[in-house]
Amino acid sequence: MLSWSSPTEVPTDFANTAVTIGKFDGVHLGHQALLSRVVDLAEENLFAAVALTFDRHPDALLNPDEYRLPLIGPAQKTILLAEQGIDATLTLTFEETLAGKSPGDFVQEILVDALKAKIVVVGEGFRFGHKGAGTVETLRELASKFGFRVFVIPQVTVGGEAVSTTRIRDLLNQGKVMAAATLLGRNHINTGIIEHGLKIGRTIGFPTANMSRNCEGFLPLDGVYAGWLYVDDQKFPAAHSVGINETFQAVPRLVESFVIDAPAGLDLYDKTVTLEYVEFIRPAAKFDGVEALVEEINRDIEKIRVALDQGEK
Repeated sequence: MLSWSSPTEVPTDFANTAVTIGKFDGVHLGHQALLSRVVDLAEENLFAAVALTFDRHPDALLNPDEYRLPLIGPAQKTILLAEQGIDATLTLTFEETLAGKSPGDFVQEILVDALKAKIVVVGEGFRFGHKGAGTVETLRELASKFGFRVFVIPQVTVGGEAVSTTRIRDLLNQGKVMAAATLLGRNHINTGIIEHGLKIGRTIGFPTANMSRNCEGFLPLDGVYAGWLYVDDQKFPAAHSVGINETFQAVPRLVESFVIDAPAGLDLYDKTVTLEYVEFIRPAAKFDGVEALVEEINRDIEKIRVALDQGEK
């Protein structure tokens, strides 16, 4: 998949395009509906399928008090968009100049001049341009002027409620990773580099891999989760622990993972790994000593085996 960070990077001889526009800050089921439609329309018309997105949520600039962390990071977004069949992404830096563009200038400069859009796919509540002045109707009017077609996708709902990044974030904040997965269309993940930590886990028989705190992906509620660890095209059952390690020494919040039945010699340090969350096991807790902690970890592992259908060892 091609990736551009400025309209000027789009080759002048690039194909005509079918474009969908969005923050895509979760690539959840609602986003996937837009992406699926633009890919289908691009294939039908022999256009390139392009996702037009932004380097940050507009709230980071316009409403910083309302800004909330995204569900995924930029590298994760790139991978997920490619998996949806997108041919190219244009990621605009959301700054004052872009935020101040009129709807007409946004369409002419970016959609028409840079991307040569012949089809534009948006959600039914789409707003664009300075202070959100542009609506779907505005886009249709500009489409008539510039010669492209507009397709509007209805909001995706699950359980009678709209699928949204906010709804999914709220579920993750409650540890409800299975419910979040239903709205994401996949299990939630973190991706990052494994760093050297305090190495306390290995002293009690449970060596953990500490993921860097600049990892991508929203950290769910502090607690223990059943999941998988992916590294070097391998997949391992794992216990993921999110929190601050209060039992031994409080540290800044992070996620650490214990690989269950790890093969001898497994070394994860300095490698990029992906942690996948399957099921919530228990909330974080502070234990009165090592013995109580070890007993609880062993109970966790048995529950995780069941959750992952790994059987007894």
